[in-house]
Order: sequence, then structure tokens, then C-alpha cells
Amino acid sequence: MSHIAVVGAGVTGVTTAYALSRRGFQVTVFDRHRYSGMETSFANGGQLSVSNAEVWNKVSTIIQGLKWMTRRDAPLLVNPAPSWHKYSWMAEFISQISRYEANTIETVRLAIAARARLFEMAEHENIDFNLERRGILHFYRDKAGFDKAVKVSALLRRGGLERREVTPAEIRSIEPTLKGSYYGGLFTPSDSTGDIHKFTRGLSEACARRGVKFRYDCAVEDIVPAGGRWQVNWLPVARDIDGAQIEQWEPVVADGVVICAGCGSRALAAPLGDRLNIYPVKGYSITAHLGDPISQESAPEVSILDDATKIVTSRLGRDRFRVAGTAEFNGFNRDIRHDRVEPLIRWCREQFPQMATDRVVAWTGLRPMMPGMLPRVGPGRRRGIFYNTGHGHLGWTLSAATAELAAEAVERAMPARSSDPVA
Repeated sequence: MSHIAVVGAGVTGVTTAYALSRRGFQVTVFDRHRYSGMETSFANGGQLSVSNAEVWNKVSTIIQGLKWMTRRDAPLLVNPAPSWHKYSWMAEFISQISRYEANTIETVRLAIAARARLFEMAEHENIDFNLERRGILHFYRDKAGFDKAVKVSALLRRGGLERREVTPAEIRSIEPTLKGSYYGGLFTPSDSTGDIHKFTRGLSEACARRGVKFRYDCAVEDIVPAGGRWQVNWLPVARDIDGAQIEQWEPVVADGVVICAGCGSRALAAPLGDRLNIYPVKGYSITAHLGDPISQESAPEVSILDDATKIVTSRLGRDRFRVAGTAEFNGFNRDIRHDRVEPLIRWCREQFPQMATDRVVAWTGLRPMMPGMLPRVGPGRRRGIFYNTGHGHLGWTLSAATAELAAEAVERAMPARSSDPVA
């Protein structure tokens, strides 16, 4: 039986491990945290959103970003400090503007396929992740914003997504708790929401039941050839109370490796001869704990995207409300900044004035973005090396489909019950 190592236990790594296991591979998953789903898969916006599949590669994105540079609370913020990684990424981002339509349509198709597969996995493994299939409502405050969105909607329709325009009255009919003033909206009934962390942990448990081995507290240092196979060198990152290492260090040899390490994928890929220009784009979320009946009734049930502020919401059960937004180009900085969190809280107070915000937990994560906004999925230059990474803000939405694509690539290169030498 071929042995495949998966680097990363976020949602992309765990879905990949699951897809490989179902094909008969022996799978070992490495992660530097003690549990799965502890970084970008911990507290994202929660939307399984085909309607948010438009890529960002547009001239208008660049113009708007320049206008926002003087605002510390802007939805898009760029640290102007020089960095070759950042500016080379931006140069490639600009070069992908010509691919805007093609990449958006491809993203829509991937997201639709992923949605069906994710629901199938959750049902088969009986995973409770606060799934809400109530659709996603986009609202717009003026005619200009609405007209632009209608054009984008036509492009999404070419990828296979059905959605409809709604009036201000229909917006309030779909989500009665909204209190703002709106010009119009777009509603996508087929979109849904859920808790990415609960799903990832639940699928990890399902993988373990299938025989997948998880090596947590393991920081992968490098991946090197080893006698026709691949050796994963790692170091322990945790110690017990007596200062002894929890698990004795030893390399793991596998027939192939799938790198699903998010923002860490770039550093692992370079020595293997693969260039992955993934940049960490920082996002924030807050989770409001709804501890009283008034707050529970005042928070929306339907997921929302506010186009003007680029804020998204998800209801996670009766007593939690997730609000997320912002894109910050600031390297690997994970600091939680008050001036980035405060606009999310203020937005909640404006839109849902009866909902309490006295118990709010802030979080930040680094989205691994490729310049063209499509993930890197498939084989690398060296036989036995594969990638499923660079999903950006749509990792939750796309993961179930890209996991299948990655597993198919592995299966084509090395059937589950053979162990061919690495070329």
C-alpha cells in the first residue's frame, strides 16, 4: 500500500487526507499544532460561498486599494514597507488581470463541485458543524454598487451559479433583523454557512477511524529524496511539564507528499524546485456570544455580505454569531489590532442594534493567496510531490473539490497499492 504524507491539518489537508484514504492509500498527516484546524481553519467567516467566487484581479481593486491606504480601518490595507515577496506578488496579481473572467468562472465551477462533495462527506461521517442552508444575501447601499454587482452576477451565472436580484423590501423579508438603508441586493439560495473548525475536527476524527495517522506538534523542516521515496524531516514543537520532548524525533519516509501547508507551502516548495508565490493576506473575525434571548432574536439567521464594507456574517447555532472581513497585506504578522477589530463591532451595532456585543472574541488568520486567486492543485516538478494550497479567502468553499483533484493526481502518478521509485 503506497504511503502518502500530507503536510498541514487545516481544512485542505484534512479533506485531502480523507480523499486519499478513501482511495486506499496509507496516510500520515503532519501539523505543527496539537489539533487540526488551528490556523486559518479556526474562525473564518463561515461562508460556503459560491457567490463570493469573483477573483480580485481588476483595475478597480487596485484603484480602491490606493484610495484606502490612508484609512487604518479600511477593508483593504497594505503595509507600504518594502518587501520583495509582497511586491513580486502584486506584480503577478496585476499580470493576472487579463485572466479575470476565466479565473472567476473556474472558481465558480470548483466551488459548486466542492459544495456537493462537502455535504456528502459531512452526511456520510455524521459531522455536526452548525450547517445552515439558508442562502447568502449580498446587499448594496447605492445604485453604483448594485449595478457593478449585477454585472459580476452575470459572470458567475456563466460558471453555473443561479442567484436573483432583490428589492429593499425583499431584503427585509429574507432577513427581518436588518435595520440599515439599502438600494438593492442579490440573493443566492444555494449558498450556505458552517463552522469550519468543527467540520475540520470532525473530519479529522473520521480520518483517524479510517486509519489515517496524525502527527501533531510536528514542525516540518524539509522534504528530501530518500532512496527513491521522500523523507519528511520534522522537529517537535512541544514539551511536557518535565521539559522532555513529547515524541522522540524521527524522520518519516513516504512514497509521496502532498503539501497543504497554507502560507508555509512556499518555503517547503522552493527546495523542491517549485515556485509558489503564495502571500499571507491577513483577515479578522469576531465571534459574538449571544447569551440572552433578545440578542439571539436580534442576530440574523441568513448569512450576509455587505459589499461596501466587505464584511460577511454567519450564524453558528443559536448562541454564536460570526462577523469577518478585511484584507491586510502585512507579511506574517498575526497581531490582533484594535483598529481592525473595532469596525466589525461597530458594524454589528449599526446593523443589529439590539444584539449585545459585550462578549466578543476576536481572531485573525493568514489566508494563503496566489496572485491569480486560484489554488495550486496537482503534481510538482519532482515525481511524488503534490500540492493542494493557495486557496486564499475561499479555502473553506473550495476544499472538498480540490482535495478530490489532488487525490486523483496522486492516484494517477502512483496507484494506492504500488510503491514506484521517485524519478
